[in-house]
Amino acid sequence: TVLASFLETGSLSWLYYSDRLLELPLALFGITIATVILPSLSREHASASPAAFSATLDWAIRMVCVVGVPASAALVVLSESLITTLFYQGEMTPRDVTMASYSLKAYGLGLLGHMLVKVLAPGYFSRQDVRTPVRYGIMALVANMVFNLLLVWEFKHAGLALATSMSAFLNAGLLFFGLRRVGVLVFNPGWLKFALQVLVANGFMCGVLVLLAPEQSAWLLMPFWERLAVMLLICAGGALSYAAVLQVSGFKFKQMVR
Repeated sequence: TVLASFLETGSLSWLYYSDRLLELPLALFGITIATVILPSLSREHASASPAAFSATLDWAIRMVCVVGVPASAALVVLSESLITTLFYQGEMTPRDVTMASYSLKAYGLGLLGHMLVKVLAPGYFSRQDVRTPVRYGIMALVANMVFNLLLVWEFKHAGLALATSMSAFLNAGLLFFGLRRVGVLVFNPGWLKFALQVLVANGFMCGVLVLLAPEQSAWLLMPFWERLAVMLLICAGGALSYAAVLQVSGFKFKQMVR
């Protein structure tokens, strides 16, 4: 916020609008999954069930990938359309929309990192280890400051958003390798196939989103309720295409939910 205050007028608002859109999938999926797994992890640790503990973490990471990767892709692909749909009114200008979309793209790239932090941290809390994730968080915070100073001069407000995304992945990486190092996170078989299924489905979904989304000039001419209806239809089409490709590729939704 301090660095953004030295940038072009409007930078703080552009960051605020794009951050609101980042927080929605993060709260809806990342924090929800983390809340679900914490009691299970605590119970499995107390009962000395390392295999079950690891399986729960493995499930949480897969769930984050299933919902986080397409959410991240959608924020990047539909960044300008999403900003227009929700915030283009009052004093907001088409240039404000474009500038806010830049920071939304940068934030969107880091959504998966933020979500992984939320589901990996309970792997420590459930084992009564609070110091380690706090230490990693401080390291990521310091790195975020360094990234801010490195990126703000070239990329302005979008550089500040990108620095946040980079520090989120750094934090997630530290948490991940910490759990691997102490042997409480062991991946179940099938990760290569799972990763390919998710990547192919996301590629298909992004193509559908690009095909369905109108030109930016058309978005600006629509009234609010029309923009909202069109955006909901586009999101529904993207979600259905994503789920359909996963299903065709052999992904077991019922097994994952179970």
